[in-house]
Amino acid sequence: MGGFSVFVLVLLVFAVVLVFMSVKSVPQGMEYTVERFGKYTNTLTPGLNIIMPVIDRIGRKMIMMEQVMDVPSQEVITKDNAMVTVDGVVFYQVMDAAKAAYEVSKLDWAILNLVMTNIRTVMGSMDLDELLSRRDNINARLLTVVDDATTPWGIKATRIEIKDIAPPKDLVEAMGRQMKAERLKRASILEAEGLRQSEILRAEGAQQAAILDAEGRKEAAYRDADARERLAQAEARATLMVSEAISKGDIQAVNYFVAQKYIESLKSIASADNSKLVFMPLEASNVIGALGGITELAKAAMTKKS
Repeated sequence: MGGFSVFVLVLLVFAVVLVFMSVKSVPQGMEYTVERFGKYTNTLTPGLNIIMPVIDRIGRKMIMMEQVMDVPSQEVITKDNAMVTVDGVVFYQVMDAAKAAYEVSKLDWAILNLVMTNIRTVMGSMDLDELLSRRDNINARLLTVVDDATTPWGIKATRIEIKDIAPPKDLVEAMGRQMKAERLKRASILEAEGLRQSEILRAEGAQQAAILDAEGRKEAAYRDADARERLAQAEARATLMVSEAISKGDIQAVNYFVAQKYIESLKSIASADNSKLVFMPLEASNVIGALGGITELAKAAMTKKS
């Protein structure tokens, strides 16, 4: 009985060991490959899984989450023979654990070398100015090439970013001088354009002022002509009235005309620039008589209206 008990105990221990060997727990974000006698058979997903003990074993433990890898700095010669130092970063994710485990050896090393090689290829086909200004285009081209190359490995390249592009120091100084010259050129062009616009506005203002002045003179001439016309009409009416008065035998009308011309002559002599002190014999009675004639005419006109 002692020997049998030992055998049963050993058998139970062996059974427990086999159970532990057959039960595998896979954490979230991981997948395990299963190998039977060294050959891949299936993939264990996250959770509790059962395998055949002894004949099956866990092959590779693959991380299924998105991963990031730094691309170290390297020197790249551009299309116009400028040497720049470039580094970057690549984001990738394992989509097929079996392919990532068995289609390529040293997966991380393979991805890194693939990215570095394609950086030299893509950036070497571009000029320096294009390299510095079209970084998004570089990233898109790198992503397309690397993603196509890693698809047979069960890898999905999600993003590739160029972090830094560092030209040589002397090239940076030359670019700075070129940028300064371009800014000075743009400033000169803007200044010349401003002067041109100022001259145009000044000329337009002078033209508008001349037009307004001509319009003013035209309006003044029109009003002056209208005033002269009205004055002529008034004088014509006055002459007609005087003529009618003379035809009726009213001698005061003649005195009116004489007094008017007499007073206008005195006004011209007094207002002349080169006038001197002049003693003229004046007959006050004639002037007063003429003024009296004017008064009589005014009275007669008021009497007719009333």
